[in-house]
Amino acid sequence: DQCAHLTRSKRKNCEPGEQLLIVGGSFGLREFTQIRYDAQHLKRTVIPECEKRIRFHLFSLWQKIKDEKFEDWKNIRGPRPWEDSKSFQYQHRDPEFSKNP
Repeated sequence: DQCAHLTRSKRKNCEPGEQLLIVGGSFGLREFTQIRYDAQHLKRTVIPECEKRIRFHLFSLWQKIKDEKFEDWKNIRGPRPWEDSKSFQYQHRDPEFSKNP
């Protein structure tokens, strides 16, 4: 009982500045989150003409890629941070260089 009495009395004895901070902070947080969601809605708004162009562009790219053969595909990795990028590029561009030790 004594512990419950102490916690109740601490809540009652809060200074007005602390109470204002707690209540005002909750309202401020609500406003900031609402602005965030409103801004996300504005970002997603797409002009219908632009959307048609984007869809057409993606469709034309798909048309180009779907008929290509990928049997001769060569996967080339980039240089690692500890490797010298110039010498790495030179090695992979010139196949004769990689054959010679």
